[in-house]
This record gives sequence, structure tokens and C-alpha cells, in this order.
Amino acid sequence: MSRISRRTTFASWRRPRVMLYAVAGVVALGFFIALEITARRYGLPGPVTNQVQEVILPPKSGFLLYAGMALMMVVLTWRQRFLAVGTAIGIDVVIFLVRWAVGAKLTDGHPFGNGALWVMLGCVVIALTRRTGGERALLLKGVGLGLLLVAGRKTGDTWLLITAKSRPTVLDPYLATADHALGNPSWLAGRIVEAMGPIGAHVLDYVYIQLPVAAVIVAVYQLRNVAGERRFPSHHLVRTFLAIGLLGPAIYMVFPVVGPIFAYGGGAFGTGGEHWALADLWPHTPPPISPPHSMPFDEITPRNCMPSLHTAWATAIFIHSRQGPRILRFAGTFWLIATLGATLGFGYHYGVDLIAGVVFALTIETALHALARGWDRSGIQLVAHGTTVFAALLVSYRYLPMEMARHPWLFGPLLLLAMGSVIHGYVRTTRLWEPKAAPALQPEPQPELV
Repeated sequence: MSRISRRTTFASWRRPRVMLYAVAGVVALGFFIALEITARRYGLPGPVTNQVQEVILPPKSGFLLYAGMALMMVVLTWRQRFLAVGTAIGIDVVIFLVRWAVGAKLTDGHPFGNGALWVMLGCVVIALTRRTGGERALLLKGVGLGLLLVAGRKTGDTWLLITAKSRPTVLDPYLATADHALGNPSWLAGRIVEAMGPIGAHVLDYVYIQLPVAAVIVAVYQLRNVAGERRFPSHHLVRTFLAIGLLGPAIYMVFPVVGPIFAYGGGAFGTGGEHWALADLWPHTPPPISPPHSMPFDEITPRNCMPSLHTAWATAIFIHSRQGPRILRFAGTFWLIATLGATLGFGYHYGVDLIAGVVFALTIETALHALARGWDRSGIQLVAHGTTVFAALLVSYRYLPMEMARHPWLFGPLLLLAMGSVIHGYVRTTRLWEPKAAPALQPEPQPELV
């Protein structure tokens, strides 16, 4: 390599964006390795192991694998998209028939999905061997986007197992006591869902489970012009979605909570959490106001309540759907409302979890938006404000639950005002960031001819 080419290569690596991607890649790799090692210490398969197994074994996340492939396909032409989908379906059919012929396990949640993963991995090989320059970089970014969505889900599942193994006690009595300030909304929503019957419950359950699919629909709309423009937009939903999933579980380790259906009900998903519940109160009898204490719980149920990441993700979907057509805006609104109803109505979260989830989502969304457009005073102030409010919520839930329960007419409005201040700040700041339309130039008046 000549001296000039070496200087050019070194100069390109000094570019801020290239350095940022390199550092982010190293940090992500280190994080995955650390999580894999931690999971193995608890006798659990890590996210890397789970993902590698799905190359051949029946996948647990078939819909998510195809959703990841859909994200990857935003960088392909229409002909390439049809070819990718056809190839993925064909591979799935062949693998399924081979499993059936040899008498192997046919499904582990989904009978399909391997084909989508094979296509994404195949695109990596094509990018490295058949593409050069900008086309190679664009295809690798597309594959990385799809694989990150799947890896984020695998990482989240591993995080949840680690929280159950590493946090033997939970803080549910603190949140249940603080929730009196909001009127125990989970108990109320639980009775409403019960009165809706099986049809309404199934609709809410589907919305709750398929949240990543809704995110992919919004993200595909945002990224619909990537193939033509040959570049990704500076900010889109997938970045926020992944950041929420990466940072949220760290709060679970600090504030472990299992949720009202486990701590005060009959449990769910057949985990046996009912044997550890304080009492069978949810959803018909609100818990009494008494000094809270930590309580032991099983090593199976995830401690994934504070904050409510489903609320945070649904909030991010709602925000990014505002940029789309009317049907997409309607879908984003429906998904937010239905997710809030499901998180409360199924007893997965307390009301205070949802408030923390909204603040958490808006703070991360602001930080990523500011990073994409360039930091300014308004962005820094809003991120600092959101971080302060979120920390104050956690502290108040932990150390002031009795005061909150005894004075609901004071602390209830204060909680809503704290969340409202972050919402107001976000709306005001993002409006300032919107590009202003330049006024049209008016033609100069011509002098009249005499």
C-alpha cells in the first residue's frame, strides 16, 4: 500500500461518524460477550447461543426473523425483495420437510423463520464478495439493522432470565403502595378486561405480543426511500427501539419488580408465581396501605416492570407514526392505547410503571434525535430534565410510597404533572427543530409603460 493510500485510509477512520460506528460496534460486541458469559454462569444459554441455534433448530421467534428480513429489504430493489422472500420461504419449506422426514422436533414456538435468517446471512456474504464501495456499505447496514432487531429480542430475553436469577427479592409492595396515589389503575383495568370477555382479551394480548411487528411496519415506512436515495435517514424508529431495549433492563437490576398479577394474584404463563404471592387480591381487591418491604420471589419470573418498556416502545411507535399518512397515525394511536390497556389489564404493570415508561421513552428519543441533528441548548435541557424526572420518580417510589398512598390528591396530580412536563418539553422542543418553510419569493413589480 502506498503512503498516500495509507494516509487516505487513516484520514477516513478519523472521521467522527466512522469513529462513532467503530466504537459502537466494539461496545456492542463486548456487551454481547459479557451477557453470554453471565448467562452461562447461571446455567442459561446466552443471546449468541440462542441466535446461532436458530440457523438449524426450530426458531422461537419466526415472526421476528421475518420482520428483521423486512427491515433489511429496504435497501434492496423490488426484484431483489421478491427473490429474497421466495428464497426464505423455500428454505423454510425444505428445512421443515427434512425435520419431518427424520422425526425431529417440528416447532419451538414457530415452524418457520430459519429461511429469513439464512437470507440475511447470505446477504452478508454477497455484500463482502460481490459488492464494493457504497453498495457494500448500504447492504451491510441493511443486514445489520435486521439482525440487530432480532439480537435485541434475544438480548432482552437473556436479560429477563438474569434478573430472575440474580434478584431473589422484589420491590412490588413499594409500587403497590405508591400506586394508591393513582387510584390503583391496574386493579381497575383488570376488572374492565375481565368484563370484556375472551374476544377483547385476545385482541389486547395480540397487540401486546406483536409490538415489534408494529415497530417494523412504522420503520419500513420511514425507510421506504433508502433503496432509491442509497442512504439511511439520520434518525428513525429502530434506533430508539433498540436503545430502549438496551438501557431498560439495567433499571430492572436496580428496581426489580414482577407485577401485580404475580405479587398479588394467581400468576400467569404457568410459572407457579402464585406460590410466592403475598395474597390473592388482583384484580378485585386493592392491596391495603401498610409499610412496604421487599419480598422473596421465585427464580423464574422476570423482574421487568420498572419502567414499563412496552409503554416506552409503544410511545416511540406513536411518536414516529406521526410522520406517516392517516392510517399509520391511527394505527400508532391504537397500538399505544391498546398497549397501555394490556399492560394494566393483564396485571403486568402498576400505573406508576407506565408513567416512568413514558418519561424514559421521551428522554431517549430526545437524546437520539439531538445526536442525529446536532446537540443544542434545547436538546441538552430536555434530556437533563427527563433524566431528573425519571430519577425523581424512582426515588419517590422507593422512599415515599407511604406518603404517596396517604395523600393521593397531592401526589397523584404531581406524578401526572411530572410526566406532563416532559411531554410538553418534548413537543415544544421538537417543534423548534422542525425545518421552517421559506416564504415564497414575490416577483418585483414592473414599472408601467406610459
